[in-house]
Amino acid sequence: MSQRPIQLPLDEFPALLRRLQSESLAPEVHGNKSGATAKPVVYVAGSSGEPSAMLATLRDAPDAAANLHFLQFPLPTLNVMDFTALHPSTEQSVFFMTAALKNADVERLHYVSIHMRRVYDYLVDKPLAIALLQVAPDRDGKLRFVANADFIQAVIADPKTVIVAQLNDGFVAPLGAPLAPRVDYLVTGANEVPEYPSATIDACAEKIGGFVASLIEDGDCLQTGIGAIPAAVLAALHSKRDLGFHGGLIDDAVLSLIEQGVMNGARKAIDTGKHVAGIVLGSARLLEQLSQRDDVLLVGANYTHDAAVIAQLENFVSINSAVQVDLLGQVNGEFAGGRQISGTGGSVDFMRSARGSKGGRSIVALPATARGGSVSRVVHRVDMVTALRTDIDIVVTEFGIARLRDVPMPERARRLRAIAAPEFRDGLSD
Repeated sequence: MSQRPIQLPLDEFPALLRRLQSESLAPEVHGNKSGATAKPVVYVAGSSGEPSAMLATLRDAPDAAANLHFLQFPLPTLNVMDFTALHPSTEQSVFFMTAALKNADVERLHYVSIHMRRVYDYLVDKPLAIALLQVAPDRDGKLRFVANADFIQAVIADPKTVIVAQLNDGFVAPLGAPLAPRVDYLVTGANEVPEYPSATIDACAEKIGGFVASLIEDGDCLQTGIGAIPAAVLAALHSKRDLGFHGGLIDDAVLSLIEQGVMNGARKAIDTGKHVAGIVLGSARLLEQLSQRDDVLLVGANYTHDAAVIAQLENFVSINSAVQVDLLGQVNGEFAGGRQISGTGGSVDFMRSARGSKGGRSIVALPATARGGSVSRVVHRVDMVTALRTDIDIVVTEFGIARLRDVPMPERARRLRAIAAPEFRDGLSD
């Protein structure tokens, strides 16, 4: 690695990728455990950290992706590249399925089912030939990895991995994002802002949000996810005090609570007064505000999703959504219509960590129906078990709250049936 990164313009990225591929075929570096030669693995940062301008150049030069194996944790709407469509020899592995991959070649697209905390360890052990990341200067001109810190430290740990970073001049890096200690190649010419649209809160989500908010107490430390229900929960918390935050992502709704002083982290035993997340996911204003704040820390999944870390946070409340919940309390968060629609993600990491927190609770919140009210989300048995019945403390729908912790199985079923949509309750009694 050179002391200073080699800079090159955006349109030269495909040529760089071809050259690096020719230099990255040594089996002892990029083969499997047995030493057999494999396609070089190219890690691509996901969510709002994706170097999308670099990837766009591959659509015009798809041969640069030939005989490469791309690895990514994509997020819906933000990460839309189907690498298998670039070249017949290209492979792709993902830790999360999205609609953008529904037409991918199933022989060359590989879904890897791992909880998010373990994805970090997987990447530490995985021989990566190349890592495609994104950097931006902070207010002091220092380069930082943006705006996804989930796996950065795992990816850059191996000095043999060639780090290619897209320099983004479209925004100022969050002050709490990790510094870029080494970059081998710096690709210039990108000025995009990785925005993520805010969810629309409908009447159903608002009702559920109110129920969940009633379960939150002053001083609780929260984790929330993506979508209308998490947004509705956060919007209903303005009367609370001294809330903390420790989760996978920070969005505009979390920032609003921080700015109002509702969420100040004052009672957190660790990271007191700080707000911890792995990803920034929201508006240009969110990024602009975080470029000035030193109380929002972006760290890896080995910290955000780690049970030993979260055990030090009293009253940790995990709030997650689901596709289905069955009468045993099992949760399906990733499978619908006979196909994988998302992934295991980090929800189970947080659910189980909540159990290790003194006063912690694991909440699953979901609408009672799907497909315009024609299908119940409370079912006899889920189509896929993402979370075990022992991972769940409370289930919430727009029809109420079912407290399940330490409740015998028949009573659990009765409580879950009571929060199903009324037109489906008789069927659930059969």
